Amino acid sequence: MLKEFLSLIKRFIPPYKKYLFGNLVLNFLAQVLNVFSFAMLIPILQILFQVSDTQYEYMTLADGNIADVIKNNFYYYMNAFIETRGALWVLLMSGVVLVVTTLLKTACYFGSAATLIPLRTGVVRDMRILVYNKVMKLPLSFFSEERKGDIISRMSSDVSGLETALSNSLEMLIKNPIAIIVTLGTLFFLSWELTLFVLIAMPALAWAMGAISRKLKRTSKEAQNYWGTLLAQLDETLGGLRIIKAFLAEGKMKQRFADINNTYRNATMRMTIRQSAAHPASEFMGTCIIVIVMWAGGYIILNGTSGMEGATFIYYLVMLYNILNPIKDLSKAYYNIPVGMGCWERVDKILSAENPIKEPPTPTPLTTFEQSIEFKGVDFHYTSGAPVLKDINLTVEKGKTIALVGQSGSGKSTLVDLVPRFHDVVSGSITIDGTDIREVPIKDLRTLIGNVNQEAILFNDTIYNNISFGVEGATMEQVIEAAKIANAHEFIMESEQGYDTIIGDRGCRLSGGQRQRLSIARAILKNPPILILDEATSALDTESERLVQEALERLMKSRTTIAIAHRLSTIKHADEICVMLEGEIVERGTHEHLLALGGYYKRLNDMQSL
Repeated sequence: MLKEFLSLIKRFIPPYKKYLFGNLVLNFLAQVLNVFSFAMLIPILQILFQVSDTQYEYMTLADGNIADVIKNNFYYYMNAFIETRGALWVLLMSGVVLVVTTLLKTACYFGSAATLIPLRTGVVRDMRILVYNKVMKLPLSFFSEERKGDIISRMSSDVSGLETALSNSLEMLIKNPIAIIVTLGTLFFLSWELTLFVLIAMPALAWAMGAISRKLKRTSKEAQNYWGTLLAQLDETLGGLRIIKAFLAEGKMKQRFADINNTYRNATMRMTIRQSAAHPASEFMGTCIIVIVMWAGGYIILNGTSGMEGATFIYYLVMLYNILNPIKDLSKAYYNIPVGMGCWERVDKILSAENPIKEPPTPTPLTTFEQSIEFKGVDFHYTSGAPVLKDINLTVEKGKTIALVGQSGSGKSTLVDLVPRFHDVVSGSITIDGTDIREVPIKDLRTLIGNVNQEAILFNDTIYNNISFGVEGATMEQVIEAAKIANAHEFIMESEQGYDTIIGDRGCRLSGGQRQRLSIARAILKNPPILILDEATSALDTESERLVQEALERLMKSRTTIAIAHRLSTIKHADEICVMLEGEIVERGTHEHLLALGGYYKRLNDMQSL
């Protein structure tokens, strides 16, 4: 698991290498100063308790190894200062050195933490951008198989959980190994026998910590899954509040939410309890090791089998306790990593999702539409399920209007979604001016196409920004002209702040007809040669339908249009009407021709007439 975490960090850390290098340097300096500052305890203790009467002579490197020479000469000068200046002066100077080294040490600690902040926050920011950009690229089919609330959970709480894991783990994974290495080297220098004894006892501490954390990743992932379900339930409730109230289902929805909430709470409790066990377990094991070392060290000193003095042994114990804290912090990081990796697995499900809608390796530019759109033997089905379209053959000539009618689920919307490559055909091909759309850059293809859907998709922004959405550099005059053609200018000017009016979430401050006219104005401003209308008037009242239909007729002039309609009266003047049934075109022709056939279209027409 640590390997997975480090590979994750390695993936996102290259832009912040300079901060990582600065953190490593400052952490190393802090640990060296930490060892040196605590080393000042030895002469201070010896002076206070007068535990040493050893006489020291000045030594050179020829008299012994470098460690013995440094230690001997330090005490030589210390004794000399005591004789000339007095013990109190030396004690004061030792205290000053301790204060200065502690100040430098804490400054390095602060500097190391400060250099890590840009790295930590930058990595999380990059992850969020990466996930959002991937969501923008994924095909619509991906979102039909996932719950919207769960996707929001992955982009918000899972990334936040990953940020928490990084915050708690990254610094510990850098600082603590350095602290352990430097302190362990000091312990070996002081007494290699005792240090070997400690190293033999350490695996027991590591095993105890590992036994607690083994299930953390699974419980973390489980808790995040329940959180995604909770958000999905909340999203469905807010979207269906009108129906919930109308059918008196408040009690049912409250109970469902309470059940999901309790399940999430139980999963979170299990995860938190395991996390909470980390510190007490490591604290207990650390104390046990300290006591064992005190007994072993006391035995060695009291029996005179070691040259270690009492003050040095106290320093050894301080250093040993000092190494236990990084080990405990490292264990906390080890507990946080499974939580973070559980979040990362859910985030990575989005990042690793395959996008079947790919740019062509050698694209063929397509900047204009001159002749026709052709569907040649098109078959389509979703990832799993029965065929949605079967052997569709259809030619849409430039300037013509083709209407698609038929029962719900007959494949009309799927057919038009294939043109801008929201999905790709399973077999067959779709060509524009003889070029397969899979060989055309996606940007070129979608630039040629404008969409007006049954549900007007608007954003919580101003009217101006909604009409000019996706059209760079649109002037106010162009937006007003588009709004006038769409029969929208009048109600816009009657609103609070005209074109600067905020329309609310999904345009909730507007009526259905007003929202639809804004979406038509947006398509008019884009001025595409190909227009796709997906039941653009089916959800409107008679007056709104008249205004929208007038706007659509202006929009459709001189454009190639593929229109889906349930109300046959809106498409009876189409150049060709295709009747779809269970994924196939079963009838085609003009309105009058299809009525004369007396088939499925005539039955639809008669039912609507009644």
